[in-house]
Amino acid sequence: MVSPNARNKESDMPVLDRPQIGQERGTGQWWALIALTVPVLLMSIDLTVLSTALPSLSEDLTPSSTQLLWIIDVYGVFMAGLLVTMGSIGDRMGRRRLLMIGALAFGGASALAAFAWNAEVLIVARALLGLGGATLMPSTLSLIRAVFTDAAQRRRAIAFWAAAFAGGAGLGPIVGGLLLEHFWWGSVFLINLPVMVLLLATGPRLLPESKDPNPGPFDIPSALMLTAAVLALIFGIKEVGKHGWDLSSPALLLAGGLLTALFAVRQSRLAHPLIDIQLFRSLPFTVAVLANIAGVFAMTGALYFFPQYVQIVLGYSPLEAGLWSLPLAAGAVLGALLVPVVARRLPVGWVIGIGLAVAAAGYLTLSMLGLDGVLPVAFAGGALVGAGVGMAETLTNDVIIGTAPPEKAGAAAGISETAYELGGALGTAVLGSIGTSLYRGQVLADLPAQTPSVITDAATQTLGAAGQAAAHLPPEQARPFLSLVNEAFVHAMTQTFTIAALIVGAAALAGFIALRRHRHTAVDHH
Repeated sequence: MVSPNARNKESDMPVLDRPQIGQERGTGQWWALIALTVPVLLMSIDLTVLSTALPSLSEDLTPSSTQLLWIIDVYGVFMAGLLVTMGSIGDRMGRRRLLMIGALAFGGASALAAFAWNAEVLIVARALLGLGGATLMPSTLSLIRAVFTDAAQRRRAIAFWAAAFAGGAGLGPIVGGLLLEHFWWGSVFLINLPVMVLLLATGPRLLPESKDPNPGPFDIPSALMLTAAVLALIFGIKEVGKHGWDLSSPALLLAGGLLTALFAVRQSRLAHPLIDIQLFRSLPFTVAVLANIAGVFAMTGALYFFPQYVQIVLGYSPLEAGLWSLPLAAGAVLGALLVPVVARRLPVGWVIGIGLAVAAAGYLTLSMLGLDGVLPVAFAGGALVGAGVGMAETLTNDVIIGTAPPEKAGAAAGISETAYELGGALGTAVLGSIGTSLYRGQVLADLPAQTPSVITDAATQTLGAAGQAAAHLPPEQARPFLSLVNEAFVHAMTQTFTIAALIVGAAALAGFIALRRHRHTAVDHH
């Protein structure tokens, strides 16, 4: 990531050390692109790969509903909170060097997650995975710019990178399903290890070193403020879903908002800020960042509920549950790859607005699902969500980079990547919390008054916990109990999908209005 204060002068251009391969024109460049894209694909898969494993994970580790949300979400939360900080560190120590350190950290955290012996250890391991991912992510996009010096080739390379990022989230449940057919839930993390080893072995040969020769001082208070603000806001949202608006929820949200405001004030006064908040004075830039968040919000929100619905309510295997997510993954890749062609003919705002509107329509389609599960409805809804997100995400990156001044392109890229990860975290936190709250309320309203408290407590935690509780009931009580909790889950899921459609639809309208005159850019920010 280029430093926010990097100036557009020859003396201030990033320092590049020529590798043995990597920067050569021709096949070397594309091998370098593969080396930079595969880790991104893997990190995107890691955002959603656990969704298919939720039932078996819940049975093994018995997490509470809040712990389950954190297991899924803490990875994206930590990555979002640390991306800008790690990008700034990469400016100073070298982006390739940071990439190698990130690969080592990501591999170690993956091993810990695979063999976690309780929910708390898995949450810590997922947080460390987020830290490792935050060291990997900023380097990939910056090094693509260093390897591809031709603007047209770079746009194609970034489209390929974006397709891997968008498609990875949809592929997560499929990869998880394939592994869970033969192995335990921890195997979904072990796939990271060979990829990280390969990156460590080939990265120094394929990739150039790149750093900012004049990055300015590193501001530790800003880094701590940003990370604490993200954590407070996400944890506050989760507490709302668990306990409602009690004392802790508003306190956390207020603390997060206050830290965000203090962070913004501090950035405006620093000569070398972590985030140049002046970029947000541009309406297209701000709306593109929000649209970026909304797109990933849509995809990860769907993937939180869908595997639980397919496996627990409908009774399919993990692999079958993963295959039900295939249209979403295929739609995301197709949307990302086709969008550069479409954007040459239509204003970017139109395409982003249409993409988010398509995703909203997909959510409305998924809200029609019921206890019997209609395959065409599920496939059509998933494909629409994936295609819409793929279209919108690819072009929001173009707008974010294209509306920023050339000397601030690196800062803009960091904000774009942070928005992506924050959208993933919010998708699970917000929609997951809404769904959990609706599910709990429905279960409490429908359970008979004489139900033992231990059964009630389990039933209101998660659908997986309710299934385990049913095993302790007589058959004549277990069947109506399972029917009740399944119906409550489907009701909560479909209501949440409707709410998500409204949120994403509002983002589509905002994107269309704010960006309707913005054209596709061909600016070379190298």
